[in-house]
This record gives sequence, structure tokens and C-alpha cells, in this order.
Amino acid sequence: MTKGQCLCGAITFQTDARPQGASVCHCGQCRRQSGHLWASAHVPKPALTIAGPVRWYDSSAQAQRGFCPTCGSFLFWHAHAEDTISFALGALDAPTGLRLQKHIFTADKGDYYDIADDVPQSS
Repeated sequence: MTKGQCLCGAITFQTDARPQGASVCHCGQCRRQSGHLWASAHVPKPALTIAGPVRWYDSSAQAQRGFCPTCGSFLFWHAHAEDTISFALGALDAPTGLRLQKHIFTADKGDYYDIADDVPQSS
């Protein structure tokens, strides 16, 4: 069972499904919303149980982001056309048993840092 919560605990989530695609997103939207990077993994949407007052924000015509209206934790990302939902790795209870598989949108990364690991990158 994979479990997580927001900073204040008002929103909890869990899944029995094995999280896939552990990645770090460097896109401008994730950097603006998180303050730096956003690390996530995904599961089929029906496999994720969410409890609490998630506020959803349509950040583009393609996707929405879910966050806690109390503490502001950015917890979820869902593409309207996909049957999966991504959740923040930083919100998970340890140990996660996960390892990063990729860096995504690296062409949009901030100019104030370098990606210094050996994890595969995609533009």
C-alpha cells in the first residue's frame, strides 16, 4: 500500500497499485507551482483513493492540478485525456521503495541549477 498526505494532513491518498513512471518535471508550470521541481509517479485513476477537500485547477486545456486549499500542497496532476493520475513523491509516507526513472521537460529547466545525476532526461 502506498500512502501520502498534504502538509497539514487535511488530504490523504492511497493506492494498492504499483506506482509507475517516477519522474522529476522541470517544466515552467511545475517550477512555478512547486517553487522548484515536481517529483511524481502515476497509477490508474480508479486505483487512487483520495480523501479530503482537494481543489482542482485547470492549468492548461490538457491537464488539471490538485492541491490542498488549507496548506497549499501541490499533490496531483491529471491529463484530461489520460486514465492515470500522478501524485507528488514528496507527499508519500516512507519508505516508498521507488527510484527515479527520468527527468522530463529538461529543456524548460531553470537556469539556476544543473541536473547532476545519471537518470535519463527528455526534453
